[in-house]
Amino acid sequence: MSIAENIDYLKQLPSITRLMTGEGLAGFSAGPGRLGEVRGFGSNPGNLRMFTYAPANLPKRPALVVVLHGCAQTAAAYDLGAGWSQLADRYGFVVLAPQQRRGNNPNLCFNWFAPEDVTRGSGEAASVHQMIEHVARAHAIDRKRVFVTGLSAGGGMTSAMLAAYPDVFTGGAIIAGLPHGAASNLQDALNVMFKAPHVSTKELGQRVRTASSHHGPWPKVSVWHGTADSIVHPVNAEHIVNQWLGVHGLRSEPMFEDIVDGHRRQGWWDADGRTVIESYSIANMAHGVPLASGGEHAGQPGRFMLDAGIPSSHHIAEFWGLTNKVPHAAPIADNKASASSRKLNGKTQPQHVKSAPASGVNRMISRALTAVGLRKAD
Repeated sequence: MSIAENIDYLKQLPSITRLMTGEGLAGFSAGPGRLGEVRGFGSNPGNLRMFTYAPANLPKRPALVVVLHGCAQTAAAYDLGAGWSQLADRYGFVVLAPQQRRGNNPNLCFNWFAPEDVTRGSGEAASVHQMIEHVARAHAIDRKRVFVTGLSAGGGMTSAMLAAYPDVFTGGAIIAGLPHGAASNLQDALNVMFKAPHVSTKELGQRVRTASSHHGPWPKVSVWHGTADSIVHPVNAEHIVNQWLGVHGLRSEPMFEDIVDGHRRQGWWDADGRTVIESYSIANMAHGVPLASGGEHAGQPGRFMLDAGIPSSHHIAEFWGLTNKVPHAAPIADNKASASSRKLNGKTQPQHVKSAPASGVNRMISRALTAVGLRKAD
C-alpha cells in the first residue's frame, strides 16, 4: 500500500473496526414492538436489559425461547425481523429477549469472546441465566423445553450459553455465528470471523464438555449460515457442527441430507434415532437471518434479515418440536439422487439469493485487517 493509502486507511480504521465487531450489522430501526421490559430479575452481573413476550392464551407449562439479537440491534428490532413473538402467538410459548447495553459494548454486541462474560456463573451469561430463572418461575415454564437462538454475535453468545448451561437448554439454533471458545479477545474474534483456524472435532467438543460439570444429555443444535457471508466466514458453521459432533460423540459424515425450501440441509442422529444436529447451508446468502416473506411466515425482511425463500425461525421451532410436527429426512443410503438434484417441495435446485456485492468497503476491510495483522495475506 502507498503512503497515501496508508494514511487513508488509518483515518478509517476506527470505523472499520466497529464494522467488523458489529456496528455495521445494524438491523431495523424499531419502535417499542411487542416486547415488555422486566426489571429486578436478579443481581444482573452482566448489566443486561430483559424483555419478554407471552401470548394472552398461554398454555400450562409452556416452552421458553431465548432470543439473542445481533450487533447494533435491539431486542425489539430483532423480534420484528425474526418473528419469534408471532410464532409464540401461533404455537403458545414465551419469548425472552435479553438486550445489550452500550456501557458493556458500544456496538451493542453481546461479548461472545470475553471469558468473563461466557463463563458459567459470570457476566452476561449469568445475567441471561437469571432471566431464564425469573421467567420460568413467573410462567411455570416446562424446564424440559427451554431453547436459545441468536444471530452473529448473538449466535456466538448462543454457543456460549449452550456450553455454559447445557443442563438448562433442550436445544439451540446458531445463525451466522461462531463456536464456543473460538476467541478470548478482540483480535482473536476478528481473526475467527474472517477465517477460523482449523481445530479438531475432539478439541472443539472438549471446549463445551469442560465448560460445566454437566455430563449429558446434551442439547440438540441447529446451525444456519449463508454461503456468501463475508462478515462471519461460513467455515465457522462447519466448526460449530464439528463442536457438537464432538460433544455428542457422532461421526463427521452426515447421516442424511435433503433440500428444504431450495437449500441444503444435513443432519445427524443419536443412538435413539433422534436428529440432534442439523445444518442449513443457504445458497448465495450474505450475513443475516434467512426469511421467507409473504404468506403465513413470521418475520419481516430488512437489513440482515434476508429474504432467502426459507423461514428459518419456523424451521427452527419445528426442529425443536414447538410446532408439533417432526421434520423428516431419509438417510443418504436410501436416496437415489443427490441432494442438489432431488426434488422436495416442488423444487429441484437450490434457489439463488441475492447477496451483497464485493464493494469497496469490503475490500478496504480485508486490506485494513491484513495491514494490522488481524488477517493473513492471501
